[in-house]
Amino acid sequence: MNCIIIDDEKLARTIIKTLCDEIDSLQIVGEFSNAMQAIKYLNEHEVDLIFLDIHMPDFTGFDFVKTLRNPPSVVLTTSDPKFAIEAFQYECIVDYLLKPIEADRFKIAIKKAEKQQLLATKTEEVTTDASYENDFYINIDRRLIKIDIPSIYLVEAKGDYIHIKTEDKNYTVHSTLKKIEEKLPDTLFLKIHRSYIINVKKIIDIEDNSVLIKKDVIPVSRSKRPELMKRLDLL
Repeated sequence: MNCIIIDDEKLARTIIKTLCDEIDSLQIVGEFSNAMQAIKYLNEHEVDLIFLDIHMPDFTGFDFVKTLRNPPSVVLTTSDPKFAIEAFQYECIVDYLLKPIEADRFKIAIKKAEKQQLLATKTEEVTTDASYENDFYINIDRRLIKIDIPSIYLVEAKGDYIHIKTEDKNYTVHSTLKKIEEKLPDTLFLKIHRSYIINVKKIIDIEDNSVLIKKDVIPVSRSKRPELMKRLDLL
């Protein structure tokens, strides 16, 4: 397995590398002292396993995991035992190692990572146009109007009505955001606020807690921001 180490302490990185060198199936392909360096690397390379410290400047280990769109297996390494329960809320986190790391305990973590890799299927992230309908119909003034799904860039809820904005035209229909959301593929669309669903492929700019699509500035709720960041290719 190709592995990277993310830890702001050089000694900690050296210890993990030494432990990895004792296991033939592991190959260290990168070492990083901060999360931003690692994010840039992961945008260009695929890895099978990340050894990740929880406490780092700027980003915590959990913040880092939330930015990963398709996270590989993660083994957390820390001297702080109090985050163990929180750690296993993340499917990608396979183990939680307390420093100083013992060799036997390290091998157990690697076996868990190998098991998860075997269980993973190559069908993950495979989505084609055939997996969802390319259009749906809305009823406006007793007329059925076909909406081309990829052309939608914004859906906004206002009271009992929904505004659907497309590349060609805007529509207002009596419906709920939930009903519209059920018709939209989650590979293209994301609900970023209780009143807004956006086509993530149409984003022009992100600043603070808002995104720009066309000429619309759309707020992003705090709870939805990690999911949005996960869906984007960060450079």
